[in-house]
Amino acid sequence: MHAVILAGGKGVRLRPYTTALPKPLVPIGDQHAILEIVLRQLSAAGFDRCTIAIGHLGEIIRAYVGDGSQWGMSIDYATEESPLGTMGPLLNLRDRLPEEFLVMNGDVLTDLDYADVLRRHGRSGAPLTIATYARKVHIDFGVLTTDASRVVAFTEKPSMDYRVSMGVYGVSRTTLDDYTPGLPLGFDELVLDLLRAQNPPHAYEFDGYWLDIGRPDDYDRANAEFTSRKSLLLKGA
Repeated sequence: MHAVILAGGKGVRLRPYTTALPKPLVPIGDQHAILEIVLRQLSAAGFDRCTIAIGHLGEIIRAYVGDGSQWGMSIDYATEESPLGTMGPLLNLRDRLPEEFLVMNGDVLTDLDYADVLRRHGRSGAPLTIATYARKVHIDFGVLTTDASRVVAFTEKPSMDYRVSMGVYGVSRTTLDDYTPGLPLGFDELVLDLLRAQNPPHAYEFDGYWLDIGRPDDYDRANAEFTSRKSLLLKGA
């Protein structure tokens, strides 16, 4: 199984940590970088090949990870000379990717079963599978519904439940056929194109542990919780 890790971002939200370190190498706990955790998880799940898309401070990532042999994987790299969006780096990689592969952000801390995402993607027949997570937003105000300057409904401090993308995807290579290599392609653009074509993505619903390390609050929480969660996150790795 083949995974592509997107690790080319500048990590602006995590400055000053990312001034000298690429975001995927920020430390979690006392001993591990987030990218190391991800690679150990992928290896334990049966992934034997990985391509890392690098950009900002990418040579540090290349020096840290090497050829992947320390995790029993074969790892190669794709250098992003200019920002290409979430899905854009894949367009230059199509010739070295299998028909179905996993794509993920390099700053995800989760106990998601990556192999199951890819298996379920293959069984679904969908062009794209999106791992999703339930979030709840609490609104600290009374919410008014108006119509022609008349208040027609009122809800006091409601909560809204919704599902978000976890930054982990199963992708079929043919899904990328209509896009031009070297041009930016965002996840949002791809999803909207698929919806317009009435070829919708498949949702892989997950309710385990997930943090987006690119968000400062989640990064602080990850460091606070990692010792107690280590056996969950690195089981079998």
